[in-house]
Amino acid sequence: MKALKQSPFLMYSDGVGNIFEDESLYVTGRSGWDALPVPVEDWIELPEGGQLYELPGRRGIGIDVATGEMRLCEKGWAVAAFIPPAHTGLYLSAYETLPIAPTLPLFCYTAAGWQHDKLYVPAIRVEDDIRQECSGYDDKKIKTGAAHLVEAYPHNRLVKHLMQTCCMTYTCPAARNFALSRWECPVPVSPACNANCVGCISFQPADEDIVSPQDRLSFKPTAEEIVEFTVPHLETAPFPIVSFGQGCEGEPLLMWQTIREAIIEIRKHTAKGSININTNGSMPHAVRALCEAGLNSIRVSTNSALEEVYMPYYRPNNYHFADIMESLKTVHEFGGWTSINYFTFPGMTDREEEYQALRKLIMETGLDMIQWRNFNIDPDWYLGKIGIADTEMTMGIKPMMNLIRKEFPALRFGYFNPSRERIKGDFLKDFAHH
Repeated sequence: MKALKQSPFLMYSDGVGNIFEDESLYVTGRSGWDALPVPVEDWIELPEGGQLYELPGRRGIGIDVATGEMRLCEKGWAVAAFIPPAHTGLYLSAYETLPIAPTLPLFCYTAAGWQHDKLYVPAIRVEDDIRQECSGYDDKKIKTGAAHLVEAYPHNRLVKHLMQTCCMTYTCPAARNFALSRWECPVPVSPACNANCVGCISFQPADEDIVSPQDRLSFKPTAEEIVEFTVPHLETAPFPIVSFGQGCEGEPLLMWQTIREAIIEIRKHTAKGSININTNGSMPHAVRALCEAGLNSIRVSTNSALEEVYMPYYRPNNYHFADIMESLKTVHEFGGWTSINYFTFPGMTDREEEYQALRKLIMETGLDMIQWRNFNIDPDWYLGKIGIADTEMTMGIKPMMNLIRKEFPALRFGYFNPSRERIKGDFLKDFAHH
């Protein structure tokens, strides 16, 4: 790849589906509320599977090529990039929001620019596992695999939901992998939740002006339904994982008795693979019961290691921030693998106080892994919802990653839940490759 000597040019949209570069402006990046120059070494080519978005009602902020001053691009609407899984964005798209601007849907909005006839984004690859790379999905094989699973389990409501709704309607990467009989198999279980997350992707109140990108599971699966398809997956899939807790459901710990029953039954039939739960970590007693049954790993989602930032986003019912810490400690106590699904937001994640709180979380819980996930949310809307009116200068996402890695060399970075083979074997080699 040709090395850049300066930031790429800013891009804008004409409002009818066309995107252009403005060669009078270098693109900037956003951190918190501020527009900043992006270090030239932070730009990479937009990875395969990335997309560009028009941001209506917003004017991009660039650096004038001639004067070096920041100014707005008045030629059209601002542009942002969706960067595909396995990559973490370092800066958001920088723009000024006009009064007419609608709230953006629940996607990530990374800065993007144009140079040398290529699209560039400020991002870093944090995961070598290829399990969700778009080039690895064959639509014809997925359609055949989905139909086969529905036919093989004709009375299983969960298989039908995963294949017909998640896989074929929403093109969920995990469900598509299940259709291809490989890697991590999703197991949604809970139609209810005990949090009211601002950016929930499966339920939004009627009075909000955004909609969730998918519908939530509408029934409670039985342990028998779960066991019926997860045992064959664990027995036959490469690097097999079954994961409770998915984007199309509420909080799986509310169904912990069913999950416990399923885990016990699964382990009667196979010792292979890893049993994981993706959760908000709100019920430590339930986590303990699942560990006693045979849970192998946990991933707790959080937008922050600070309670005062966590609470206004999650808006929990009947649990506290301390509970998620206790859940991580519990799995660690049982010798399981612990991760956080860390919603990464430049300008918030890389603040000094957040960095110190993250260090404390790692040390107190014995955390094994950080999954640096791009935060799918309108930046202005998010900061407004959690009451952040101003943000100060930060250390930067990549420098923060480097500091954490240096202090905690055993801590793993990534984007996906690792299989048991990877956890117990060579973490740098034992995963899905091309």
